[in-house]
Amino acid sequence: MADWLVLAAYFMLLVGSGAFFAWRAKRKRLSSEGYFVGDHSMPVWAVAISILATAQSAATFTGVPEQAFTGSIVYLSTNLGSVLAAVVLAIFFIPAYYRLGVTTPYQLLERRFGPGAKLAASWAYMIGRVFASGSRVYIGAIPVCMAMFGDTSGQHMAISIAAFMLFGIIYTLAGGITSVIWTDVMQVCVYLGAAIVAIAILASRVSASWGQVIDALTHGGPDATSKLTLFPTAMGADGFRWNDEMNIFTILTGFVLIALASHGTDQDLVQRMLTCKSAAAGSKSVITGILVAIPTVAIFMVLGLLLWVYYQRPELMSHPPGAPPGKSSVVLLEFIMREMPTGAAGLMIAGVMAAGPAGINSGLNSMSSTFVSDVYRPRFRGRDEKHYLRVGRIATAVWGAVLGVFAILCIEWKEQSGQSIIGFVLSVMNFAYAGLLGVFFSALFTKRGNTASAIAALFAGFITVLALRPEVMDKWTGWIDAENAITLRFAFPWQLVIGTLVAFVVCQIGGGKNVNHERQ
Repeated sequence: MADWLVLAAYFMLLVGSGAFFAWRAKRKRLSSEGYFVGDHSMPVWAVAISILATAQSAATFTGVPEQAFTGSIVYLSTNLGSVLAAVVLAIFFIPAYYRLGVTTPYQLLERRFGPGAKLAASWAYMIGRVFASGSRVYIGAIPVCMAMFGDTSGQHMAISIAAFMLFGIIYTLAGGITSVIWTDVMQVCVYLGAAIVAIAILASRVSASWGQVIDALTHGGPDATSKLTLFPTAMGADGFRWNDEMNIFTILTGFVLIALASHGTDQDLVQRMLTCKSAAAGSKSVITGILVAIPTVAIFMVLGLLLWVYYQRPELMSHPPGAPPGKSSVVLLEFIMREMPTGAAGLMIAGVMAAGPAGINSGLNSMSSTFVSDVYRPRFRGRDEKHYLRVGRIATAVWGAVLGVFAILCIEWKEQSGQSIIGFVLSVMNFAYAGLLGVFFSALFTKRGNTASAIAALFAGFITVLALRPEVMDKWTGWIDAENAITLRFAFPWQLVIGTLVAFVVCQIGGGKNVNHERQ
């Protein structure tokens, strides 16, 4: 009963905040600019927390503990790539957007390559966001499914996804980006608080000395390696392992590009920075959001390590745990459902659910803003703001339905991929990110490229990433060398590096005849 009371209180808080933002939007007679960029009035600290919530979502709550549980804490070190990317974003990307006064980053491409490039990039983003946000919806629906049905079967997951998306659509419609940002702030407090409570409960059950716990962790990784490893090299007896997702080389290449793409070319996060009053404030918000992510990820890493000690080294605990979960992807959820005391379990479930809507609400709002600003408004000019606001809300509902359908497809796709939660979510983003990065690099750092080459680059990035996916690569490498099938596999960070390079080269083929520099 206590668990349900905690969940009821959480949902009442969400409903109450949604009603407040709906009333506020009506009172202020919210314009399309207010709906999509908050009239450039949001404080830096709130935007930074919203960036944190959007970049992490439910994949962090369940996926990061899984990383520490099955492997090491190397995922924490990937934040180094984000920090390096933040410097580039603050110097080049964010100031350029403010100088142009854009509401989406793809309007920069219109100034540089022409309207055709902007339109193509906008559609590339929206399709890519279906992949990225849809996979997050799938992850976020897992705890909902377990709370409602006690399992994660396909049919029950589909029902949970539908319920999850319906709630996300209704809430996003309430008050635009302002409501999304303030809701993100509230939900970050809930899910971080829940994680800290879980750590405290697990720590209280450790009966051995912490020296013994550390010793167990230093030999508890795969092949007796340390679970406290931060910077592996991916070097094995047979040479460099290109299929290794997280190592010092992917951190300094692929993960830098992931952060540049997500925080610099993805409207989902750029939209937040554009709600600040100036370029300096927007740059400060992205740097703060990335830096705050480091201790946040560390919290979930510690949670995963303690879960490993709890299930794999029960002799170090005060009382034997239940049977370990069958799948590592639900290790935290299984602990919540079976092992946590009444009341605390309800808080944890609320925390997992809080992490989910953060990604959904932001994705829906950014897709809607991109559609209205880059696709609909240029085609249907001269309408009043109420019209564009109404179209934006219709677009929110339509994109919500599309995300729900894709999330249902992810049920089978995730199982077939064999990837971890974090690996799966990050890898599906590459389809759009490779092409977008290649085009944006050309626009910001060179004078070459035109409409045709920019559009071709977006397709080239998508096709390259698709060709490097293991399930596709198996086919074409076997066809090339049927007798001695090539077994080389590229992890998702390398897929992004190669895809971005291909897209950049393709964009550079254009002669730059229609270059229109932003300072004009």
